[in-house]
Amino acid sequence: MPIVYSTDPEREPKLKPAVKDTPAKGQVARIWRDTLRERRKGKTVTVVGNLHHDPATFERLCADLKKLCGAGGTVKDGEIEIQGDHREKIAARLQALGYKTKFVGG
Repeated sequence: MPIVYSTDPEREPKLKPAVKDTPAKGQVARIWRDTLRERRKGKTVTVVGNLHHDPATFERLCADLKKLCGAGGTVKDGEIEIQGDHREKIAARLQALGYKTKFVGG
């Protein structure tokens, strides 16, 4: 049975290992449009996935892409979601930052 609470100073919680930030060069950003009704109520979002960064870098990149597109967005489960269909703009910006891009889906 896992320990839920302990006052024993010997038992410190195990921390997750720090995620290394991988440089943009050599990474392939997969970009697709998602409109699944059950998750997004039929609204279109552009998703950028397959990137390997630490959370702070994801947040900075998301903020940059939101400003570029003039739209809202978020980082969820290691993917960047930008509201609306902005695949071309996002691909151009990511390529300028040194990423390779690949459009996936229909």
